Amino acid sequence: MKVSASSRTVRRTFVAVGLALAMSVGAACSGDADSGPGFGTEDGTAAATYEYTIPAGAGEALDAGTPLEILPGTLEASVGETIEIVNLDDRGHNVGPWFVGADETLRQEFTSPGRFEGVCTVHPSGELVLVVDA
Repeated sequence: MKVSASSRTVRRTFVAVGLALAMSVGAACSGDADSGPGFGTEDGTAAATYEYTIPAGAGEALDAGTPLEILPGTLEASVGETIEIVNLDDRGHNVGPWFVGADETLRQEFTSPGRFEGVCTVHPSGELVLVVDA
C-alpha cells in the first residue's frame, strides 16, 4: 500500500502528540510531573540544531551484534532548539522519548526544560539521556 506524504505527516503528528501525552501521563504517574522536557512540533523550514540519520541496514547491523552509535548517550539541549532524526532503515527505532518509524523523519522543538532517560536502540548503551536547559 502506498502512503502519501500528507498521510505520513499526519501519522508523525499523531505519534508526536501521543508521545507527548504519554510522557506527561508517565511523569504524572511517577509523581514528578515537572521532570520531563516539553516538546512541540516544528515547521522544518530552518536547519535543526541537532540532526541525526539512522542509516539503511541499521536494524540488520543490530541483529548481527554490531553496536551503533548514531546519537550521543547524553544529549544536552536548550529550550528553543530543535532535533531532527531521519530514519532511512526499514524498521522503526526507539530514540529516547521518541519512536521513529521506518522511512520517517521526526522533528521536534524543545519547549520546556527537563530530563528524560529512555531506551535508544541506536546507541551501544541502549539508552539516551536527554537534558533540556532553560
